[in-house]
Amino acid sequence: MTSKPPLPPFSRETAAQKVRLAEDAWNTREPQKIALGYSTGSVWRNRSEFLEGRAQIIEFLTRKWAKELDYRLIKELWTFTDNRIAVRFAYEWHDASGQWFRSYGNENWEFSDEGLMRKRLASINDLPITEGDRKFFWPLGRRPDNHEDLSALGL
Repeated sequence: MTSKPPLPPFSRETAAQKVRLAEDAWNTREPQKIALGYSTGSVWRNRSEFLEGRAQIIEFLTRKWAKELDYRLIKELWTFTDNRIAVRFAYEWHDASGQWFRSYGNENWEFSDEGLMRKRLASINDLPITEGDRKFFWPLGRRPDNHEDLSALGL
């Protein structure tokens, strides 16, 4: 089985690193690449959808980014334990009509010994915003290291 460092048990430093690596992966918007961070039997609850396995994760992410255009995400470590991490996040996107949204949420993650996420439970709310309310302006892709995090942005 492939491993995906950092591996549990997590320290504050390695949990924060795991969160940033997940953020970076999701900001690529490449479902095939992102799915490699999850175990082959990974179980998800995302809003009201229930998924199992990489094939369903890839299908879900492909569908997600066909709708959520110009997606930019920031994740922040909330807490952690041996093989679990809780994060809060916000992402901005617009739909095909040009309406912008900021989606807020929390995720609970559980990892295998190999560092692959085997469980992801996500609760997410969408808030319509104006283009003038946007806060995430970096070029599509990885958030620059010097960009403010959620706490600094007051989110």
